[in-house]
Amino acid sequence: MTISENKFVSLIYELKENDINGNHIETVTEENALSFVFGSGQMLPEFEANIKDLKADDKFDFRIEAEKAYGPIYEDAKADVPKDIFMHEGKIDETILYVENVLPMQDKDGNVFYGKILAITEDTVKMDFNHPLAGVNLHFAGKIVGVREATDEELNPKHDHSCGCGCESGCDTSCE
Repeated sequence: MTISENKFVSLIYELKENDINGNHIETVTEENALSFVFGSGQMLPEFEANIKDLKADDKFDFRIEAEKAYGPIYEDAKADVPKDIFMHEGKIDETILYVENVLPMQDKDGNVFYGKILAITEDTVKMDFNHPLAGVNLHFAGKIVGVREATDEELNPKHDHSCGCGCESGCDTSCE
């Protein structure tokens, strides 16, 4: 069976920066293979384009340019936020406030996103809200572990309402 729309795919890979000799980013092994429904929007479109029509045991080796992966680094995605938003019970929480830490943040509409702390001053915290892989060319080398028809449940996962979207009516759709 080949990889195509609505197939359940499992694969392993090694991800490096730029090419096979680049800095190591991630390794996914058979013990924790990456599994997803092809064409469901879970994966980068360019990633899916590179594995389409492969089958179990096929190997892959490809590169995705930063612009087609997580985009360039945007300077306007870096911001100074007031240091006092990190207060807990009247004190700054030093266990989370340190350079290089990545923190979940929430905007006024309840959307969650992650920011990396770049610098800390007396009154502000400079944070980078770019994707951690923004500006990075990605090189994937790996193997398809399995391909099968996706089940109805995999194609239409139950919505657990933990997203806080206000859709507590029992819908079976996921919030985006």
